[in-house]
Amino acid sequence: MAIAAAVVLADQASKQWALWALADGPIDVVWTLRFNLLFNSGMAFGQGQGFGPVIGVVALLVVVALLVSLRRGSGTVGAVGVGLVVGGALGNVVDRLFRAPGWFRGAVVDFIDFQWFPVFNIADMAINVGAGLLILGAVLTARREREPVEETERDPTP
Repeated sequence: MAIAAAVVLADQASKQWALWALADGPIDVVWTLRFNLLFNSGMAFGQGQGFGPVIGVVALLVVVALLVSLRRGSGTVGAVGVGLVVGGALGNVVDRLFRAPGWFRGAVVDFIDFQWFPVFNIADMAINVGAGLLILGAVLTARREREPVEETERDPTP
């Protein structure tokens, strides 16, 4: 939960900065990286424009499912992955809930632009890294479960 809270705070703070600093246009940073303010009413990579309310509800359902999955004990890698995905999803849901035009119709603030990849934000990064960690955690758990259990040698003396 601490990871999720940190992601939401970092995401929302960076979006507030972007709204303030990029109102007059993009800022070139280095090489192809620029900060460029865009508003996304769809889902990842600009797909699904106009489906914001549906996307917001689905994101909240995913958050609930991931939080329930924590009870199963997914190990450290899985727990960090869940925290990142939950924090990223909630960071973008906050935009959908409270940005104009409001209540699940708001657009997500995106501003990290490599000019050769879709524009994204910190929440998007957290979701992608978290999903990768969830996959890694699942692979590591499956390997652990497949490994034969070594029998301990018993001391023959009573």
